[in-house]
Amino acid sequence: MQKFLSLLLLFVAAVAHGSDEPTILIFGDSLSAGYGMESDQSWAALLQERLASLGYEHRVVNASITGETSEGGVTRIAGALERFEPDLLILELGGNDGLRAFPPSRLEQNLSKIVAAGRASGAEVVLLGIRIPPNYGPRYTAEFEAVFGKVAEQQRIRWIEFFMDGIALNPELMQDDGIHPNVAAQPKLLDNAWPIIEDALAASGDAAD
Repeated sequence: MQKFLSLLLLFVAAVAHGSDEPTILIFGDSLSAGYGMESDQSWAALLQERLASLGYEHRVVNASITGETSEGGVTRIAGALERFEPDLLILELGGNDGLRAFPPSRLEQNLSKIVAAGRASGAEVVLLGIRIPPNYGPRYTAEFEAVFGKVAEQQRIRWIEFFMDGIALNPELMQDDGIHPNVAAQPKLLDNAWPIIEDALAASGDAAD
C-alpha cells in the first residue's frame, strides 16, 4: 500500500507540475521504485536533484512498480506515454522475469515492444541491463543476460550492461533480502545510469542551462 501511494503521489505531482518542462519517465520495477525506503531516497529522486543542480529543466516521473515484469510493462506503456509525453524513457525491467524463469525470448519481445512504443512517441529511450543469480543454470543465465544487448542493438538505443554493477555483490549496499539495493546504494545506481542518460539528453538537444 505504501508503494502504491508513493507511486500515486508521483503521478499527481507530475501532472500538477505542468507539462511545459521536458519529462524523463522511469519505467521499471522495485530497483527503481525505491523498494524498502522513502521515495525521496531513491535513485529516481536523486536524478531529479542532479538534473536541477546541473541546470536541466526536466521533471522526473517515476512510473516504476515493485514486482513488475516486462509483460506488465507492455500493458502499461501506452498509457504512460500518453499521460506523461516523455522526452526520455528510461527502461529498467526484466529482473522479475529472470527470477520467475520466464523465457528469454519473451523478455526480448516485450522489451522490444516497449522500446518501439517509446521511440514511436518521439522519446529517446535508454535501457538498463540486469543480471540474475545463476540459480537456473549457465545456459538460461547467459540467454537472459544477452537479451538486453540484443534489444539495444536491434533498436539502436543506448544501454548499460548491468544496472547493479558494484552493488549486487556488496552486502553493505544491499537490503537484508539480498535482492534489493539499500539507501546507501542509490547514488551508485544513479552513477551507473547517468552516462547514458546524459548522452541521451544531449542527443535529443536537451542541454543544461
